[in-house]
Amino acid sequence: MAGALVVTPFTRLARVHALSIATDAFVTVSLAGTLFFSIPSGAARDKVALYLLLTMAPYAVIAPLIGPAIDRIRGGRRFMVVLTCAVRALMCLFMVQHVDDLFLFPAAFVLLVFGRAYGIARAALVPTVVDDQTELVRVNSRLSLLAGIMSLVAGGPAALLVKFGGPEYALVCAALTAGAAAALATRLSPAIVAPEPPGNEEEMELRGAGIVHAAEAMGLLRGVVGFLTFLLAFDLKGGGNDAPVPVGLSIGRAVRAAAHFPAVGTGHPPTAPAWHFGAVLVASVAGTLLGALVAPRLRRVVSEERILVSLLVVVAVAAAACALQGGLLGSAVGALVVAVGASGGRLAFDSIVQRDAPDANFGRSFARFETRFQLLWVVGGFLPVIVPIPARLGFVVVACAAGFAAFAYRTAWRTSGRAGPAPPQVGATLWP
Repeated sequence: MAGALVVTPFTRLARVHALSIATDAFVTVSLAGTLFFSIPSGAARDKVALYLLLTMAPYAVIAPLIGPAIDRIRGGRRFMVVLTCAVRALMCLFMVQHVDDLFLFPAAFVLLVFGRAYGIARAALVPTVVDDQTELVRVNSRLSLLAGIMSLVAGGPAALLVKFGGPEYALVCAALTAGAAAALATRLSPAIVAPEPPGNEEEMELRGAGIVHAAEAMGLLRGVVGFLTFLLAFDLKGGGNDAPVPVGLSIGRAVRAAAHFPAVGTGHPPTAPAWHFGAVLVASVAGTLLGALVAPRLRRVVSEERILVSLLVVVAVAAAACALQGGLLGSAVGALVVAVGASGGRLAFDSIVQRDAPDANFGRSFARFETRFQLLWVVGGFLPVIVPIPARLGFVVVACAAGFAAFAYRTAWRTSGRAGPAPPQVGATLWP
């Protein structure tokens, strides 16, 4: 009876992560009803491009400077989670008073920076909440499932608050969830993530052919996610109109946000009805959940490399089909399949690192890779922001990119002679 009441380290981290995702959902929907989406038509794409550039700034600082320092401080990552959640709570309260003036823009940027910093700190904390490193994929898949569920759970009430009360109400809820996350984060384990600087053995393992090639394939897939995020947001907004969307959103969140405001500079509602945006949102979240469910189970019968190659091929084929189909069905299927690939592919990649770099500090390593993948997400998002691209042509680009990544990764993997160990027995514990 007493054992049932014990709160595990993973449960503490899951609670914080759920509240953080809820904060993101409240902020995303609240921004849709503010000045944030009222940038003049001629400057819209320039503004979004500037925000994308600014998202690179925190990674340039966090990765080489702050990250290694807090890795070796007891409770350093926990402190980062507490700090990022607390600052986001304060920024949400500040934005309540400035939803209709230009102070909203720097506040939104601060939210973005600290949201990204939270993601890196959370990735580094995951290895500290498991008893065995073989549980990393299972734990990461559970967190992915939790994120998808919380996006839906919080997104609905947030939309109702904005519709019947105004964006201020959703921002207040975001402040409450971020504040609660900061309070719960103080109960996280204060374990030291990396007591020593990376040694030669760790560096050599992380630079092995298997990990390097997998990181390249996963990085290109994350770039595809960034590209499709803004491609669909602008296309559903009105066939490439200059309507900006908040940076740092998933495909579903971006198009959901775009559904709430009229085409900038036209005075007319979006070309697509509101339920089209909702359909793409549901498809994106469903894809994230499906990828988190399927990848660990596939590992029972095939290697991680084959999972990653297969997902890239599926993304390429589906994107080509979406280019032919077009319309709402094409957008929804594209969002679904790319989300499956990104979610499942990341779990396969994490497993490759865990398997091929046994002497690496996974807290530090996963944070490093997450930083690089986020940068590639930003780079991918630049194309449809700077150059208006029709959705069908965009899906052709996605198909070519994913197809190239699948071919290049399979060739490099087979050439290196690394086929991966035999998959575990079907009865192995890999439930996500």
